[in-house]
Amino acid sequence: MSSSPPAPAAPSEVLYPKTFRLSPLIRITLLTLYVALTLPLPFLAAVTDAPVPPALLSGGLGLGAIALYSVLCERVVLDQQGIQVTYPAWVPRFWRQGWSLPWTEITALKPRSTGQGGIVYYFLNQSGQGYLLPIRIAGFAQLVRQVQAETGIDTTDVRPLAQPWMYLILLSLTLFLLAIDAWTIWTALSLGLGAA
Repeated sequence: MSSSPPAPAAPSEVLYPKTFRLSPLIRITLLTLYVALTLPLPFLAAVTDAPVPPALLSGGLGLGAIALYSVLCERVVLDQQGIQVTYPAWVPRFWRQGWSLPWTEITALKPRSTGQGGIVYYFLNQSGQGYLLPIRIAGFAQLVRQVQAETGIDTTDVRPLAQPWMYLILLSLTLFLLAIDAWTIWTALSLGLGAA
């Protein structure tokens, strides 16, 4: 007697609300890359007598880091009523607004090609408006299974845009770039001390 695979959990069996956050690997990689790309700039500005003062440049880069972190705080929340994308209360609505869509309004999940050759997915509501499905979250497979259970839409072929190994490679290269940053900062400080 062959055993069939277990059926997906019915919506009533899922504990709501359920929150999905951005993958820690992606968050750490992107924040570290930002630091690696910007860390030497104030030191180089001081050594080269750039028209932008190092303190002002540091302040701008700090604001950029806060803006990036706010984007990386995206959360997907599922409950009995629907799906929503939210951000913490400290993130201004003009910067990141989020969206909410009841399960009963979702009519389809449509793929769209990106400029880099990847595929992203949009929920369509009854009026045809699209809502981007976040695909860089931890637990993405569980999310799409629950979407299928709630809406009846087949999500078998829905895959994340990038695989974890891609971010591991990027993180490795970023750590190498940080090592180069350390050398650049040391050189800039040495030149500054030598000039003094």
